[in-house]
Amino acid sequence: MNNFYLSELYIYPVKSLGGISLQQAELVETGLKYDRKWMLIDEKGVFVTQRKYFELAMLQVGIDAERITVTHKKDPAQSISFSVEENTGLSIPVSIWDDESTGLEVSKLLNEWFSDFMQMSVRLVKMPADARRLVDPRYAENNEIVGFSDGYPCLLISQASLDGLNKKLEVPVRMDRFRPNFVFTGGEPHIEDSFGSFYVGEMLFSAVKPCARCVLTTIDQQTGEKGQEPLKTLAGYRTINKKVLFGQNLIHQGSGMIRVGDEIRLISRKPTV
Repeated sequence: MNNFYLSELYIYPVKSLGGISLQQAELVETGLKYDRKWMLIDEKGVFVTQRKYFELAMLQVGIDAERITVTHKKDPAQSISFSVEENTGLSIPVSIWDDESTGLEVSKLLNEWFSDFMQMSVRLVKMPADARRLVDPRYAENNEIVGFSDGYPCLLISQASLDGLNKKLEVPVRMDRFRPNFVFTGGEPHIEDSFGSFYVGEMLFSAVKPCARCVLTTIDQQTGEKGQEPLKTLAGYRTINKKVLFGQNLIHQGSGMIRVGDEIRLISRKPTV
């Protein structure tokens, strides 16, 4: 019998910028508190990510006393911060993939700072508290909602899955290439594919859809440089229906605290593909 334990916990307050490692986090309706609560948009209101703009990997996010700080990893003098409540009151239509939602402009100063960094016109927006962006109804169980993440409240990956991948690579990669919320120990590589419903501590989750991986995984989060790996190697043994799969998208019930060290207790399993 495998024992599974939560070993790492991450949030990514600004979509596609550097994540924050935590020892505990609050689970709210949209996922972990502050996770993908903010994002950058272009002049048309379309979300901006590392998939196209690799340099975003160089922006690290921190949070302290209800303030978000964004700092350049290679030049800490380039830094700016803002309150989690800050906004101008301007509501802007925004697009994330096929979803239409709404963002609140955070500040003109932040728009200028990010535009200077990216050398293009962008704005930073925050998801309004009353926004109701629905999880894909094909996978939702109870009209679950999500923030500015690609489509689901949380992402789970086992440490064994990364270890198994790294054994196949000439140069190992870090877990930050895959941007999980939860990392756990125990079991064989890709054991998470078999997870159905399960508890993390006292919080109930369902693994509803494997996570299809993209070019973002090929961007070194420490340098901003792009290569072919690990997507090339993953494609050789994790391609199913023309998608490269790694990790599981989750939905959940209720709210409460999640902590590193929490046991993951399986309620049900599903057939692996």
